[in-house]
Amino acid sequence: MAPSKKGILERLDAGEVVIGDGGFVFALEKRGYVKAGPWTPEAAAEHPEAVRQLHREFLRAGANVMQTFTFYASDDKLENRGNKLTFTGAQINEAACDLAREVANEGDALVAGGVCQTPSYLSCKSETEVKAILKKQLDVFTKKNVDFLIAEYFEHVEEAVWAVEVLKETGKPVAASMCIGPEGDMHGVSPAECAVRLVKAGAQIVGVNCHFDPMTCVKAVKMMKEGVEKAGLKAHYMVQPLAYHTPDCNCQGFIDLPEFPFGLEPRILSRWDMHKYAREAFNAGIHFIGGCCGFEPYHIRAVAEELAVERGVLPAASEKHGNWGAGLEMHTKPWVRARARRDYWENLKPASGRPLCPSMSAPDSWGVTKGHKDLVQQKEATSQDQLKQLFDRSKSH
Repeated sequence: MAPSKKGILERLDAGEVVIGDGGFVFALEKRGYVKAGPWTPEAAAEHPEAVRQLHREFLRAGANVMQTFTFYASDDKLENRGNKLTFTGAQINEAACDLAREVANEGDALVAGGVCQTPSYLSCKSETEVKAILKKQLDVFTKKNVDFLIAEYFEHVEEAVWAVEVLKETGKPVAASMCIGPEGDMHGVSPAECAVRLVKAGAQIVGVNCHFDPMTCVKAVKMMKEGVEKAGLKAHYMVQPLAYHTPDCNCQGFIDLPEFPFGLEPRILSRWDMHKYAREAFNAGIHFIGGCCGFEPYHIRAVAEELAVERGVLPAASEKHGNWGAGLEMHTKPWVRARARRDYWENLKPASGRPLCPSMSAPDSWGVTKGHKDLVQQKEATSQDQLKQLFDRSKSH
């Protein structure tokens, strides 16, 4: 038998750097396996080969957490607004667990089962109802014996606390990650207070994911860390941001940007940006460092390469990547060979190649969140009349 792997808390307690994977939803949408809009993960059951391959690419890039592709796999989300699937939530969650475990066993990686915010909460369902939805996913994670659990992508700390309370019932380590920035959750609860509530609920790892760029997310986690320490509590910290620059975002994050989701490519971070992010996160005392929407394997490889000394290992994918562009020494063109140096890439200010486009956007800022009638969800498909009302309203913003 292979020796047992160290668990997530054992690694973090020892001061190790744990590298997460990237954004499966966006990556698989671009590859043709996820539908933008519902963003549901039925590809785990429909196209397991695609999900397996992406797991392998992140593992090769240096990730040592294989997160189950179970984002938005709660039953209420799977059947929201006319979404019709041939697989049940249980089938999708089980397939996702099997794929993550298969690939994790190919390296020194752990499997994390993930749950996220629910349409039921946005529709003002009760705590009991929301917890019941989350519990159904948890039953699969328990059956499949994932290594630890992540409650991620929560805009409201109230729902995130409910999720942590459900996940803690397993006795497995629990991480809680909110999709908030320095302004706090969608009801104005500060990052510091969010973190304190999550730790008191039982989360051993807290942080943020998605909605904002790396430096903004690191700033928010720093605020969380300060709050936890001020309260006399202890926790480990994680960050899994977007791979998009978002300096113009409001508290809702990138989904308020007019480019979301199909025009975000000009905002993508370079691999060299990822080096800066990894160093900033590590220096802030964050030791679980990964990515969310927009992160591709080469981004995770950059994180792993930046922290190679601290981790004591380079990722397998670095076999095909010279340090700071060193592979360009073999290029046929001399002016490209001249770019085979760190100071060139560290100081480059990339052009967008879009002379008629602005550098910043104006977020939509509709200002609605949980408790507003516009966010009450439905099983039926969005009607043409409902769409017309939205189109007319968007013109006035």
